[in-house]
Amino acid sequence: MKSRKLFSIVCLTLAATFAAMPGAASAQGQDTLQVATDATFPPMEFTMNGQRTGFDVDIMNAIAKAMGKNIQWTDIDFKGLIPGLIAHRFDVAISGIYITPERSQVVDFTQSYFAGGLVALVKADSPIKTLADLDGKKVSVQVGTKSVNFLRDNYPKVTRIEVEKNQEMFDLVGIGRADAAVTGKPAAYQFVRTRPGFRVLDKELTTEAYGIAVRKDEPQLRDALNAALAKIKADGTYTAIVQKWFGPNAK
Repeated sequence: MKSRKLFSIVCLTLAATFAAMPGAASAQGQDTLQVATDATFPPMEFTMNGQRTGFDVDIMNAIAKAMGKNIQWTDIDFKGLIPGLIAHRFDVAISGIYITPERSQVVDFTQSYFAGGLVALVKADSPIKTLADLDGKKVSVQVGTKSVNFLRDNYPKVTRIEVEKNQEMFDLVGIGRADAAVTGKPAAYQFVRTRPGFRVLDKELTTEAYGIAVRKDEPQLRDALNAALAKIKADGTYTAIVQKWFGPNAK
């Protein structure tokens, strides 16, 4: 309970800070949806050849099209997504955000658009074989993600190394400054596919649901997003995007 209260206080404090900053979002035309993401989490969202891409980007573009809206993107660090949303810097946040009780205290979420979970990534020759082997080890995690509190609450013997970007977690494992990285399953498997010498432990730490975050005072927007999500699932667009990023057997 204490951590939940602290989370809410931090979000509200940062929201007030963001609201006072120049450049806080002003009202846009009704045909424009302001969407924030942290494009450093492949395959969910990342940049390639200077262009924003990824599963979440394709999903959000398809949802916006179904709503008859254009998107104005904002790039922001993950830890600033929910405070920035509360402070009206943008309308929506999509960035591999797990639906959690703590976050649901301060923002609303759409229905889940994809199932994920936390996993541990290690070097291929690491002696770490099971989750129990993480005890007493150095584990890198990204600031502001569920990995931080999950390890604190469930693996108190782990020494957490908290970094700003997802890539930094993997880099620390690669150079031996961390024994493992705990992150979302899609990002971990994407990294293993593209970088030899690493593996993901077989057992997942958690099973989670990704959601699109909206402000609590905009239930109409949440409902419109849900309706558009249902529409792209019904017409086959959603399945095509899932299979594009996760393979023909993905669901």
